[in-house]
Amino acid sequence: MKKILNYILLLLALTGFYGCRDFEELAKNPNGPADVPPSLIFRGLLVSDPDNDFPGLKEDPWSLDHRRNQFWCCNYNYYGTNEYWTNAELDFTTLKNVLKMEEAAAKTAEGVNPYSALGKFFKAYYFVRMTQKVGDLPMTDALKGLESPAPAYNTQKEIYLQVLTWLDEANADLKLLISQGNISLSGDIFYNNDLEKWRKVVNTFKLRVLISLSKKEDDAELKIKTRFAEVLASASEFPVFVGNEDNMNYVYNGSTQLYPTNPGNRGFDKGRYNMAQTYVKGLTDLEDPRVFVACNPAKALVKPQGVLEADDFGAYAGAPSGESLDDMTSKAGEGFYSYANQKRYYTTFTGPEPGVQISYWELCFNIAEAINRGWVAGNADTFYQNGIKASMASMGITDGAQIAITESDNDDVLKTVTASVTDYLAKPAVAYAGNNADGLTQILTQKYLAFFQNSGLEAYYNFRRTGIPAFHSGPGTGNTNIIPKRWLYPTDEGFYNADNYKSALVRQFNSDVDDVDYVLWMNED
Repeated sequence: MKKILNYILLLLALTGFYGCRDFEELAKNPNGPADVPPSLIFRGLLVSDPDNDFPGLKEDPWSLDHRRNQFWCCNYNYYGTNEYWTNAELDFTTLKNVLKMEEAAAKTAEGVNPYSALGKFFKAYYFVRMTQKVGDLPMTDALKGLESPAPAYNTQKEIYLQVLTWLDEANADLKLLISQGNISLSGDIFYNNDLEKWRKVVNTFKLRVLISLSKKEDDAELKIKTRFAEVLASASEFPVFVGNEDNMNYVYNGSTQLYPTNPGNRGFDKGRYNMAQTYVKGLTDLEDPRVFVACNPAKALVKPQGVLEADDFGAYAGAPSGESLDDMTSKAGEGFYSYANQKRYYTTFTGPEPGVQISYWELCFNIAEAINRGWVAGNADTFYQNGIKASMASMGITDGAQIAITESDNDDVLKTVTASVTDYLAKPAVAYAGNNADGLTQILTQKYLAFFQNSGLEAYYNFRRTGIPAFHSGPGTGNTNIIPKRWLYPTDEGFYNADNYKSALVRQFNSDVDDVDYVLWMNED
């Protein structure tokens, strides 16, 4: 009887002990980390994690984006098409992680810290990426959870005003941190935790944003021309890229991160993807040596099947992106289209170059365009030529460089040509025509050619803004032979936030029907 009583007392004691404990304490996983360090979240913001629907800053070459940029095409329906999009994938989940990074950093550092400074850049970057796709977006009331379950939409102009404020604040915060010697950043795969490099990224990206708003150059609130001139006026206050060494590069390590085209997928991809006419003809019309590096000659056009030599620019041909897939498949199989240079792009797991996200050559063309438009004083020709030289150098093309032209099937060298960048720049069609419409067309054309397999969808965005170069459309690109001008909002937005969603559509497009052919405010004349 005494033993039974002791067991009952022990049971009551244990019940009382656990009954008094906080339920949240019981729910905690003792094997999980109490706090996630900001460096871990920061790293995730840089590299996309498709398994968690967590897109980062890294955008890969040879992706679907570059079909939409009309650099290459898929000719095999089982693996994809060349049609454009419908609904957008937005980055609000990623932006929540930006806030988490800032919160985690605030627990260990008061006031401005590297993560809070770069958090402003991330917010600017992701909101630009989203608004470029759809237009107006929830911003002020977004990311508040149950506090604002149906957030109102900000106009695209309001979004850009906030973006420019964030970028200026990020630049100022980074300058302050550097002056204080506070370089406590970790997890940086792009610049090895160098805040000076990140300042250059912030301001170089700012010039990209400003040039993308060229149709709003006279807006009194945006002050596009004034802001652009302010950056160029002071390298100490607004440092920008000064060479390819500053490029925002993602380096493929060949083990855990593989270059998208590599020996492992050459056997699968060979014959299923060919080059696009918009890009290839842009090169061959100018007799541009980059075509020898980027492409193999078309087998049906070059000897011995055809009559042309491998160094003849007529031996290179891309498919019109709007061509029907049946026709493209047939012509590609018969050897009438060039493939991506098999030896260059499929030989290693690290790739021939890093994945470039933001580049010095883009900066050069942006400045040249601003000078051409009369926004700032300067020599547009110098920046125009520097942009071309930087793009070519990234592909190994310099004066005197030997370019081996190879065959697509077996990598045999067909010809070797000696490059001359100097001669190329002197060609009548390439030499800068001056600060006029012809000169602007040259800048925009060279900018497009330099975007080959880098910088995400910037080539498409520049086409949408300027119409240069003309993109091909037809049954192969879908959307009744029209290149879409925007993405649709995500499908669930009309269900969970219906009133604000409809109001945003009517305000922007005078219609409550979402449509990919509507023109965004930023691109309205």
